[in-house]
Amino acid sequence: MVTLEQFREGRSDYVDQQVIDSFRKNSLLLDMLVFDDVLTANGGGSTLTYNYMREKTPAVAGTREINKEYTPQEATREKHSVEIKVFGGSYQIDRVIENSSGKASEVARQTEAKIKATCTAFSKTVIDGDADSDTTTFDGLDKALRESSTEINAGKYLDISTSDALDKNYKELLDLLDEFLASLNGRASCIMGNTFMITKLKAAARRAGYLTHAENSFGKKVAAYDDIPFVDMGYYPKLNNGTYEETPVIPIATRMIGEASVTGLTDIYAPVIGLENFHGVTVKGNKFISQYPPDFKTPGAVKTGEVEMLAAIAMKSTRSAAVLRNIKIK
Repeated sequence: MVTLEQFREGRSDYVDQQVIDSFRKNSLLLDMLVFDDVLTANGGGSTLTYNYMREKTPAVAGTREINKEYTPQEATREKHSVEIKVFGGSYQIDRVIENSSGKASEVARQTEAKIKATCTAFSKTVIDGDADSDTTTFDGLDKALRESSTEINAGKYLDISTSDALDKNYKELLDLLDEFLASLNGRASCIMGNTFMITKLKAAARRAGYLTHAENSFGKKVAAYDDIPFVDMGYYPKLNNGTYEETPVIPIATRMIGEASVTGLTDIYAPVIGLENFHGVTVKGNKFISQYPPDFKTPGAVKTGEVEMLAAIAMKSTRSAAVLRNIKIK
């Protein structure tokens, strides 16, 4: 088992440590996750598959009459697997640009930007990854939690799109939030939403007196609900007609609720982080996170740099994570 903080401590190179800290600062989720670092490529194979058992049916106990037996029932599990995926990106810099950038290193700037983008790509896959439609991803929570016992409010919606609607419905929102958190098999490690949803949750918690604050690993204050930190999953650049648009990682969508088409709906997610619940998966050794800076000492005017992270997510129990559906925020 390893966290990003522990992985950082295992690296002696200062630049490597700074790169890992950048991942931690750019993603509260990555900083909180524990990773099972057990995988190696077998026989030079091209895939890294993590096999695990997910609890399907819990054990049931009860009472019996004298001289009669219990009704036999067994806890059951089913086999699941996930492949470690490669997240990252590359950039190119002309040696003249770097050599004339002074203290404001272009390599450092591009590396930091690529780290942020890699964190975003991982967050997006955690939410809406679908290995059936894109083999470079793993199945995210949106897919894994459909029609599960921890999918809350799937057949209806709650309107908090305006200040008046929030004043009217914030108690119902917090009741739903409590139901959502209670569906988990332990205390939620965080509450994940998009920027608009987190803003609404903070406003509702403030109205009810449940808005608290925690500190992340770097001493920065993080808003929380009953000491469960809010995690803003941020935005990703979506290409639209040749232009990149900032789009929420957790989407705001139009859905059919009953016979009505309802706009401005979004979801909230919460995991229980731990090796027996919701956790990350990565490889053994020092290739969990890697950076490959441009080498300007060799011939060639334009050099390539890369940032890379090897990771996936495992969910050991159907109650390791939950989703609260259909909150109307717009």
